[in-house]
Amino acid sequence: MEIIKTSVIGSYPIEIDNMKFIKNYFNGLENFWDEYISAAVNDMIKAGIDLISDGQTRDPFINIFTRNIKGCRIRDRPEIINKLEYLYPIIFEDIIKIKKYLPKNKGLIGVIAGPYTLSESVVNFYYKNKMELAFDFAEIIKKEIDLIKPYVDLISIDEPFFSNKFPDYGYELIKIITKKLKCLTRLHVCGDVSKIIPDLINLPVDVLSHEFKAKPQLINSYEEYENNKKICLGSVRSDNIEIESVEEIISHIDQASSIFGEKIIQISPDCGQRLLPRDIAFKKLINLVKAGEVINGR
Repeated sequence: MEIIKTSVIGSYPIEIDNMKFIKNYFNGLENFWDEYISAAVNDMIKAGIDLISDGQTRDPFINIFTRNIKGCRIRDRPEIINKLEYLYPIIFEDIIKIKKYLPKNKGLIGVIAGPYTLSESVVNFYYKNKMELAFDFAEIIKKEIDLIKPYVDLISIDEPFFSNKFPDYGYELIKIITKKLKCLTRLHVCGDVSKIIPDLINLPVDVLSHEFKAKPQLINSYEEYENNKKICLGSVRSDNIEIESVEEIISHIDQASSIFGEKIIQISPDCGQRLLPRDIAFKKLINLVKAGEVINGR
């Protein structure tokens, strides 16, 4: 049986000292984000997580990408005011910095905002339709992925809007950004995905990730379909401050194993943990790791 790895989905709650941040910015200090990114990464390492992200500390995950693409501006929401162009790296520098001090036994996740979710999350003042916008986002994301792929162990694509509506061109969007990728690919879709499971299992990715803890009915929904995808099992909630016990997490994994069997290769929080208090998020990760150790030790 393949060892089940513990993972995160993306964001991690780090409290930013706004006055210190503003002072450092206007004093022209470089790398003033590093301490916050390091804090998120170090929490994941201390908790024992196998696959680690940058914590998405710089911004909400939509803004991280739109802030760095020509043709976008951010006011109350990201706005598209011209044709999108990829000018310079988006998360590449953070990936390189983390890679340098990440322990060798830890894997690094490149967390990518999906093109459909990006197209649905912005105010469009330029493109004639959202499909054209989504495909331009996909081409830009592909360029970023090509930069980071030599340094990461997993590309994780975040597409929460797929659970609202799966577009007719969803397959083509994902195909663009995963083309010729040799590293493991994961698609995270939160929300109720029960009606789009046939679409998801046909996508060109290796692993599917959902809110299996908050929505355990999804486990049974997958039983209805022949599925050759690996599974990242959401095993602690990201929308609830209650800390799941190790025994509760193990029971949840066992329930899912009765359906997915050895397809479960990762366990994680349901979603990013940005909205949780930091101490709560950290304790959830610790218990997730302890539960994984029990499962792997059987």
